[in-house]
Amino acid sequence: MRDLLNDLENGKTPAELDPVRRAQSAIKKPLPKRFYNDVTVASGEEGGFSVHLDGKPVRTPGASPVVLPNEAAALLVAGEYDAQGEYIDPATMPVTRLVNTAVDGVAVHSQAVLEDVLRYATGDLVCYRAPSPERLVALQAEAWDPVLDWAQQHIGAHFVLAEGVIHVEQPREAIAAVNMYLRQKNEPYRLAALHVMTTLMGSTLLALAVEAKALVPAAAWKAAHVDEDWNISLWGEDSEAATRRAFRERDMMAAAALLAALD
Repeated sequence: MRDLLNDLENGKTPAELDPVRRAQSAIKKPLPKRFYNDVTVASGEEGGFSVHLDGKPVRTPGASPVVLPNEAAALLVAGEYDAQGEYIDPATMPVTRLVNTAVDGVAVHSQAVLEDVLRYATGDLVCYRAPSPERLVALQAEAWDPVLDWAQQHIGAHFVLAEGVIHVEQPREAIAAVNMYLRQKNEPYRLAALHVMTTLMGSTLLALAVEAKALVPAAAWKAAHVDEDWNISLWGEDSEAATRRAFRERDMMAAAALLAALD
């Protein structure tokens, strides 16, 4: 499903799901010149808001009209178009890419996308704990225990912990509760944003906590990288890995911004 969403989003190969490789691909190929001057947002007669470039409404790569549910969401897309310079660089337009994916892909394949998000919950990052050292164990508990408590209190899902990386089967009741909760978030734009956040962080629960405003996006991103940051503190940071992480964080924050605009 993730490959399908990526193809719809970029019209390119599944390998470009990685934000860095996507950006590299854009660098390799000539970028289109900016062909518009004015970027505006307009309300539609049948509701919703669209982005106009010199008076013409924006469409997705699949030629579908882009209609956002409210002005705040439309302004996010408009801001990305307005920020383009002499050339249009899709790598610098994460909200626009996400919106295009929602319209061309998620709206048509919402069940498959929902199932993909749910699949992450069966092996959620926050359930897998290190046996040692003591400091890392404490950092994981500090970042992840509140998320599990929130899931139990607000979703009714009790997850069990595992030590190490060996898969542990979660209670069926917990997965069923997450499934029921997710089905209340089934609008294409919201579900697309949740899917991006889940895949980037490796955690359905972190994504849902951000969507519910139980966790701010920056805190969720930090929580998703407890193990990585621990290793960096010990061994230092690889420059290429840091670049990949920065691109992924930009996509994560764009998804979180769209979610916030939808409310």
